[in-house]
Amino acid sequence: MTAPISTPSTDPYTLDHGSTGYRVDRYELDLDVRLGSNKLIGRAVLHCTALEATTQVVLDLVGLRASKIQLDGRKLQKFIHRAEHLVLTPASSLKPGQLFTLEIRYEGNPQPRRGLWGDVGWEELNDGVLVAGQPNGAASWFPCNDHPRFKSSFLISVTTDDNYRPVCNGKLVSRSRKSSRETWVYEQVEPMATYLATVQIGRYITVPLRAEDGHHRVPQFVAVSADMASDALAGLRRQPDMMKTFEDCFGPYPFTDYTSVVTEDELEIPLEAQTVSIFGRNHMKDAWDSQRLIAHELSHQWFGNSLTAGNWKDIWLHEGFACYAEWLWSEESGTMTVDARATAAWKKLDAGPQDLLVGDPGPELMFDDRVYKRGALAVHALRMAAGDEAFFAFLQHWTAKNRHGTVSTESFTAAADAFIPGFDAVSILQPWLYEAALPALPSAR
Repeated sequence: MTAPISTPSTDPYTLDHGSTGYRVDRYELDLDVRLGSNKLIGRAVLHCTALEATTQVVLDLVGLRASKIQLDGRKLQKFIHRAEHLVLTPASSLKPGQLFTLEIRYEGNPQPRRGLWGDVGWEELNDGVLVAGQPNGAASWFPCNDHPRFKSSFLISVTTDDNYRPVCNGKLVSRSRKSSRETWVYEQVEPMATYLATVQIGRYITVPLRAEDGHHRVPQFVAVSADMASDALAGLRRQPDMMKTFEDCFGPYPFTDYTSVVTEDELEIPLEAQTVSIFGRNHMKDAWDSQRLIAHELSHQWFGNSLTAGNWKDIWLHEGFACYAEWLWSEESGTMTVDARATAAWKKLDAGPQDLLVGDPGPELMFDDRVYKRGALAVHALRMAAGDEAFFAFLQHWTAKNRHGTVSTESFTAAADAFIPGFDAVSILQPWLYEAALPALPSAR
């Protein structure tokens, strides 16, 4: 039997993925993607810092094979693939604080990683590629330390077939053509968790999404096929208004711009990456069930992408706030008030099983709808207790103070208590997050 890989203090929610022994400060990925054969030939340069004394560096890599590795410019002789890891053994042990650079050449036919949450990671579309990395799919397309506790800058270069456009995180910094292949290079300067890194490839054009009222502070774009462009622009026409609403509530948008990718395929659910959200053609509708998802994914740029939970047990800090953002947009758009949305969610929860601790739901239930809805009710309870002025002032303080950082439930409650005089966030959140029985519907005090 193969011995398990030891990765210090790994998160039990994502099994053995991620290591606290080192961090990656910057990823530089050079990807050659052959769409017809789903072949990926990659070169990854990882600029790292050792956090503990170690004789091994354990990277997450699933379904792809490394062929050559260099450590600080020298060929590394000892490395093996074991289960879902690439295990490197330097000639001498690494010391805490030591900087080192890895260059890894690898290739294969990337496939989604299968686990508790279905297929995550690199996925072939009918005509292109989609990457859905949450929570541990990044390792399906590049070697990484795959855990949200560490954030890195990224440079992603994608070479692919002519007439296809890759969309990645951050700003497009260059584009070049050689024969029938094109190379697109994106730079993500703001720190990013690995699960939020993405590559979307399709026969996309990019068109600006303009606000009806002239509000253009944050440039927004839509990547979509030419045939679907008008439908996508119609489906996303309220997104600029959503951006303005969320900036008013949560503070300035934390990145430079925002791109919505709309695939030709129908998708079960949309998903967000940093500076990018991905929707299926079936989401481009005026109905509330589609519009709430557009609002939900946009709000994740604040809650999840800029402010990222350091452990998956605190996922309510992502999903509870994103669900509450839906309710805020519902009221702003004249669809239904926040109080009405909260009441409807509470009644549905009250009629269902109450056996989940939202503040630590366990890996099997971390994406359970109750984490979203009851998490949103926890946010509403804080608002009712604090009052609107203090609540929204605190949210803007929280997002500014922790911009591009890592957060936890403990840091959230401590920040709320420090900002709002006489507040006791722990006592308010305790029954919502850490008790199974559903508390009474929040009301203003």
